[in-house]
Amino acid sequence: MLPSFYTTMAFKDKISDLLEEALKEKPSLFLVDLTVTETFKVIVTLDGDNGVNLQDCIDISRAVDNNLDREEQDYALEVASAGVSTPLKMVRQYRKNIGRTLKVKTATETIEALLEQVSDESITLSWTAREPKKIGKGKETVEHKREIPYSDIKEAIVTIIFN
Repeated sequence: MLPSFYTTMAFKDKISDLLEEALKEKPSLFLVDLTVTETFKVIVTLDGDNGVNLQDCIDISRAVDNNLDREEQDYALEVASAGVSTPLKMVRQYRKNIGRTLKVKTATETIEALLEQVSDESITLSWTAREPKKIGKGKETVEHKREIPYSDIKEAIVTIIFN
């Protein structure tokens, strides 16, 4: 076998450049994660403002694969969409999920609530809860709304509710 032409970092930079070019052709898609292992397994995770379909993955895979030479560096390439259970990482992902229910973990609590607003610094969640009445016995429904800075979010996942 030929010695590795690339270091892992140089190879990752090359892949990153190729992805950037390929994604210019599909502006509704964006890169969520790029991993290159020590054995040159390339894992590309995509998301899209309108979702990601199989053809999108094929097109991006071909754009990368057609511009690399396996004689220079043997590699394995995997292009996939961010799954439903994949934690949100980018503001753009939060924006496309406004109106959906998220499960958000912070250092002190887990909140399952409706994503109402997204800014460059934070998200706003709203939910109702049954809580003991302030006066008297029994419970009442209380509306909650909270702004959470991205820096406080440990993990946020879209939850799917089946009726």
